[in-house]
Amino acid sequence: MEELTSCKVAIENCQSTKTFAVAHLYKEEKAMDMHIHDCYELYYSISGGKQFLIDNRFYAIAPGDLFIINQYESHKLTQIDNQLHERIVLSVHPEYTKLLSTPETDLDACFSCRSAGFRHKLSLSREQQKRFLYYVNKITSADGYAHDIVEQAAFMELLVMINSLSSANAPDTAKTEYKYNHQVDDILMYINQNIAHPVTVEQLAENFFLSESYICRIFKQATGTTIGKYISARRISIAKAALSEGASVGEAFEKSGFSDYSSFFKSFTKAVGVSPKKYANLSVS
Repeated sequence: MEELTSCKVAIENCQSTKTFAVAHLYKEEKAMDMHIHDCYELYYSISGGKQFLIDNRFYAIAPGDLFIINQYESHKLTQIDNQLHERIVLSVHPEYTKLLSTPETDLDACFSCRSAGFRHKLSLSREQQKRFLYYVNKITSADGYAHDIVEQAAFMELLVMINSLSSANAPDTAKTEYKYNHQVDDILMYINQNIAHPVTVEQLAENFFLSESYICRIFKQATGTTIGKYISARRISIAKAALSEGASVGEAFEKSGFSDYSSFFKSFTKAVGVSPKKYANLSVS
């Protein structure tokens, strides 16, 4: 399997082949705001640096950290600087992990099981890092006769390793690790608890007894995105999950918390690439 140098191309390949793709990245691609996509994502940091915001949780990134993100979770890298950020990103089609699973072994569990204390980050030991890179190298170096079988077998072994580590990763009962203003944690919690209802900067300012300009400033400083963009990404994520579970477009609209259908339709179509109705049909087919 070819080792790609672009996340965008990896996602496109994943969606077209309905399997998976591997990208090894050294340089920054165009910075993205909070976003979601139809593929699972395994983000392995080689150099460390930066910070991940996944839904409403912050994670510091160190060398050897592996992040597990599903297709409903909005995410964004924050604290961007000019350092080199080497990482390996695997884009995985959700149906592929289900196809590889057996009645006794669910290889999709690390992506689909999200308990209240779920941690998206696995901090791999040196030995685990070597194993992870061994499997990735086996996948990307496979060539010639039976290369597809070698790729699939190595990928399955990688999933076995990740699922084993994920299931053993104890729920995080302490506060989510973060290096940002305590007030932002409270703001994120409030937004997510009230996401199905109108949430405005003015409302947040009144609730937390802070000025609107101050709230906008500390939120952008901590997350790298605006309050409006964060709320929109979260609502789209909720709508995608609802549609995939069989909800009608109208039900998904109501659950997502958008103020009107026009805004919902435009925001969803722009972020996902297809209309809510088409996405619902694709999820069912």
